[in-house]
Amino acid sequence: MQFNSILIVLPILTVLMFDLGLSLRISDFVEIFRKPKAMVAGLFGQLVLLPLIALAIGTVFRLEPEFFIGLMLIACCPGGSSSNIFSKIAKGDVALSVSMTAFSSIITLFTLPLIMQITTAHAGETVGITLPVGNLLKQNLFTMLLPIVAGICIRRWAENASLKIDKVLSKCAFPALMLLAGIFFIQNKAVIVTRFATLGMATGGLILGSILAAAAICLILRLKQTERRTIVIEVGMQNAAQAIAVATSPIVFNNPVIATPAIIYALLMNVVLLTYVAVASRR
Repeated sequence: MQFNSILIVLPILTVLMFDLGLSLRISDFVEIFRKPKAMVAGLFGQLVLLPLIALAIGTVFRLEPEFFIGLMLIACCPGGSSSNIFSKIAKGDVALSVSMTAFSSIITLFTLPLIMQITTAHAGETVGITLPVGNLLKQNLFTMLLPIVAGICIRRWAENASLKIDKVLSKCAFPALMLLAGIFFIQNKAVIVTRFATLGMATGGLILGSILAAAAICLILRLKQTERRTIVIEVGMQNAAQAIAVATSPIVFNNPVIATPAIIYALLMNVVLLTYVAVASRR
């Protein structure tokens, strides 16, 4: 059963990353020079504040090692192309959203193994959980970096075709994430039901904490309203598919229990952010 689910999650993650690449252009990577304050604020929220918030929440709730690692894992996986769609609906800065997605997706290919290695050494080794860093890097290479690069190349050399493909795949992103969450919810129903109260509060705290932290940074830096909306969405929206893939991959953690926070996060994240988008778009 677990093996069959892996056959689903890894291809879906690869397709989602390919779709992300289709939405990117080389020029998106120079947006940091046009809007350095907003870019730095958003990336700081994603790469620094999110893991710290997850660390604080995991410590306060005294989560068991598997759940603690899972919460840290979701905090290290920035949102993909879906965040760009959310930013557009919320009337945010779409160009900023795309550029933040581009940078964070590349940077976390390297920060994810580093943070998770520290997390595993701190919380997991006492219960026999270790992180094969080399295998994680290989998986990230084949399921994330190469698909992103392939999408960028197709966008560069066959833009019309890339736009048509992206139009189809972008509509599949949300249903695909819900499919993954549903499959793993069914497989791990017993664990989720018995620990939903604690994990629900922990993951909900991560979502709300990241949104509030992002909003605070934006207010301190006096960013534009469109930039504030975008950064709140980018920081608050994590890539649950990537977290599930890392947690359940037979060459990385191979532990579906670690994926539990990501499953609950996927469900709560969409409720919270869809509510935020609805309010923001009306304003």
